[in-house]
Amino acid sequence: MTRSPSLPYVGPFVAFLVLLALSRWVGMPPLSLQLSYVSIMCAVIAFCIRGTISWQQVRVHHWASSILLGVAVFVLWIGPDLLFPHYRHHWLFDNSLMGHVQAGLSEAAHDQPAVLWLRAFRAVAIVPLIEELFWRAWLMRWIINPDFEKVPLGAFSATSFWIVAILFASEHGSYWDVGLATGVIYNWWMLRTKSLGDLVLVHAVTNACLSLYVVLAGKWEYWA
Repeated sequence: MTRSPSLPYVGPFVAFLVLLALSRWVGMPPLSLQLSYVSIMCAVIAFCIRGTISWQQVRVHHWASSILLGVAVFVLWIGPDLLFPHYRHHWLFDNSLMGHVQAGLSEAAHDQPAVLWLRAFRAVAIVPLIEELFWRAWLMRWIINPDFEKVPLGAFSATSFWIVAILFASEHGSYWDVGLATGVIYNWWMLRTKSLGDLVLVHAVTNACLSLYVVLAGKWEYWA
């Protein structure tokens, strides 16, 4: 059976959404939940991308710039909440449509190093890869032409640029404002670098900084 060319880009993201939905009502201990999530997602990624996406395709071309940009986006994420402590509870962000700001880990999990390491691994190694494969390596091109393999990475279309940025923002719920800004920045970086590897790196750096901030400052709401 011939596999769809979209599978490597869409499959892991769909699995990610399904697992995220299931995790909200499956009553598993924190360690078992995180271990299951990481194991399943690694298996799904390996299955979906085997023989189609090589490590050469995720090669990083702009290490220093991507790392610095990733740190800058991290500052953008936490900036509003640092400057205005009750900012995130405004009705624009805390409502029935966008959701509510709440911690993604139970209090019992906060003192379990294995859970924290697995959750950080998920944020730094898994999420950047599956999201960049979907949003900027697939959807930005697919909107331009459903035969997306004919569209080079970093091809510009105002329609695809803004649709992806807005959908990326909606994925982040109560943090849609900084999600939108991040989507615009990441889209722009794809236009500049035309490199999946650089996008995965900048996203991973942002999430690594956020993960460190979550654990050190106790800002568990960033791990929704």
